[in-house]
Amino acid sequence: MAGATGVIGRRLIPMLLAEGHEVTGMTRTEAKLERLRAAGAEAVCADALDADAVRASVAAARPDAVIHQLTALPARIDPRRMRRDFALNDRLRSEGTHILVDAARAAGAGRILAQSIAFAYAPGPAGTVHAEADPLFVNAPEPFRRSACALAELERTVTAAGGLALRYGYFYGPGSAIGGHGSIARDVVSRRFPIVGRGDGVWSFVHVDDAARAAVAALTRGTPGAYNVVDDEPAPVREWLPALASALGAKPPRRVPALIARPLAGSYGVATMTRAQGASNDLAARELGWRPHHPSWRAGFRSALD
Repeated sequence: MAGATGVIGRRLIPMLLAEGHEVTGMTRTEAKLERLRAAGAEAVCADALDADAVRASVAAARPDAVIHQLTALPARIDPRRMRRDFALNDRLRSEGTHILVDAARAAGAGRILAQSIAFAYAPGPAGTVHAEADPLFVNAPEPFRRSACALAELERTVTAAGGLALRYGYFYGPGSAIGGHGSIARDVVSRRFPIVGRGDGVWSFVHVDDAARAAVAALTRGTPGAYNVVDDEPAPVREWLPALASALGAKPPRRVPALIARPLAGSYGVATMTRAQGASNDLAARELGWRPHHPSWRAGFRSALD
């Protein structure tokens, strides 16, 4: 397994161990090795962009499956600086995925799973809830285009090798930005996360434990391809953001016109708040046998942020 010190990796390791799997986690920093060992996993340190190091690490682990959860994102993302903040993450999704998949195949891994996202679809008509056959937004305007293309490259590489790409919704729960102590939660409490425009942007969420359960399910279920891993209720910003504020014991969010928000949030930040579209989990339910334990963010925000 790769990238096991990320938010999903930390939730996933105990689930895999509970089912009797042996787990080896890979991280790029020595400081995180002990975190993996404390979780009960074997631990190796390798730069995911160093092909020789990754090949040696994966070969030594002799994995039956490789779960690609590699990410490199700052604790707080500045939507005005996406090209900067996502530079290494985009390389991990493109170059790093090629390296890891080649290493997994050379080691004889029978299953490859990779973390993708369910909010990179090309826009459809108003009200669209996207299914997996819908195209990704690879011709998006910058600054999102490079990230969308890197994501598409990740999915092509993984599925061409017979693997599954798990398109996660926006994470909430322990350790995430929308956890009780995460960066978005702190901004909501301090009223620095406003409803932009009419708040028409639709988000699909998934609790971090449900995301990890989907990876466990995909180890033995599903055919090569992409699967949306989201809860049952896509929701516009104007609904979910006040509910999140209430769950955090905060005042209701402010409302800001899009023209005023653009210099502060950038074009991407405004788009996520005003034009984003949700995703459907029907395929994951049918093919992976996966259903979220938290079927709606409404109850999840109230009971499962921490």
